Amino acid sequence: MIDKSAATLTEALSQIQDGSTIMIGGFGTAGQPAELIDGLIKLGRKDLTIVSNNAGNGDYGLAKLLKAGAVKKVICSFPRQSDSWVFDELYRAGKIELELVPQGNLACRIQAAGMGLGAVF
Repeated sequence: MIDKSAATLTEALSQIQDGSTIMIGGFGTAGQPAELIDGLIKLGRKDLTIVSNNAGNGDYGLAKLLKAGAVKKVICSFPRQSDSWVFDELYRAGKIELELVPQGNLACRIQAAGMGLGAVF
């Protein structure tokens, strides 16, 4: 079996390059991987495509990554809400792309990717 463990967060994140696609867990602000987000910002990663349930809340979590200019595209099912001002400003300024996917389709696409299947629309 391949050992995919890393001793430090920096070691784990060092394999993520500019332009990578990253799935970020959580639902709204619940369960977001704060250390992953802070680590990507610290390492200065750019042009990331983020797959998530939403496009960030307030100035923290995923919104913090957007505000840092690290994201070029968001694939999500729920991009806007009352406190999604970071995403709203970037999207209206044409600085970020959005691929809006219904919640069920997003779940199917994630499952298909995990199984190594081809495209699911």
